[in-house]
Amino acid sequence: MANMILPAEFSLIARHFRPLAGPGALDLRDDAALLTPPPGRDLVLTTDAMVAGVHFLPDDPPDLVGRKLLRVNLSDLAAKGAEPIHYLMTVSTPKDTPEAWFAGFAAGLAEDQAIYGVSLLGGDTTSTPGPISLSLTIIGHVAPGTAIHRFGAAAGDEIWVTGTIGDGALGLAVALGKIVDPTGFLLDRYRLPQPRVGLELAGIASAGMDVSDGLVQDLGHLCRASDLSAEIMADHVPLSDAARAAGPDWLATCLTGGDDYELLLAVPPDRSEALRAAAARIGIAVTRIGHFHSGPAEVMVRQASGEPFALTKGGWSHF
Repeated sequence: MANMILPAEFSLIARHFRPLAGPGALDLRDDAALLTPPPGRDLVLTTDAMVAGVHFLPDDPPDLVGRKLLRVNLSDLAAKGAEPIHYLMTVSTPKDTPEAWFAGFAAGLAEDQAIYGVSLLGGDTTSTPGPISLSLTIIGHVAPGTAIHRFGAAAGDEIWVTGTIGDGALGLAVALGKIVDPTGFLLDRYRLPQPRVGLELAGIASAGMDVSDGLVQDLGHLCRASDLSAEIMADHVPLSDAARAAGPDWLATCLTGGDDYELLLAVPPDRSEALRAAAARIGIAVTRIGHFHSGPAEVMVRQASGEPFALTKGGWSHF
């Protein structure tokens, strides 16, 4: 997985990562992998990083860290309407990271590789003074010309989301001891996203992305990409029973907190039934929450009364 690595690293790779390698990985014994794209398909590549203390808590179970790393990247592919096949990964850990952490991390990846039909092609292992830093590049494919982009929405398109919004942000609040979570639902949603892989979006969505940095902020990205305004109704945004139980004071967090990894889609009105049908085929809930219209690239959130819903921020930013 790396150039000029020490024997100890070779041994670690052999124990934990070689079992994850798939066709083209050359048994992780080379400096590169070989990939033959599926015939007549466009490749789609996307990458995301996770850092301890930022994207996961240092004491989170390592198997769930591995699964979350893979799933947040799968979510990006899902937003493109792509089918995943392989991934590359970089793992940077402090030298005193215990063997059990690597074993758990690799076990989590193996579990989700079986679920989502992907395999490891290669990557790199390095040491770092800390914290643990992870990066994964996932590779998928789509029929030529069918990938969904952030741009492409039109005035009049409806705004749809999959699943429920806000559970990830509230799950982090649970982990930090700010709210209670009797069923464990919210904490599970934070630690283990549910990428909406398999939702057929070609010919249905005119634009889309996944919700990682907050619904309002990510909707703003779609607005800027298509040079449109957006308006959503706060009471139309789907919330889980656990999120509703947290109380109305947490609604702003649900709208801006991020870590949902649900899909945010622009859909022409005459394709809304096609979206519902596609979602029903794989058992995913979809909800219409607003619409795009001509105007400056901004997002308006309204209460049920029609009055603006005041927000102090749009979402998460690393800078």
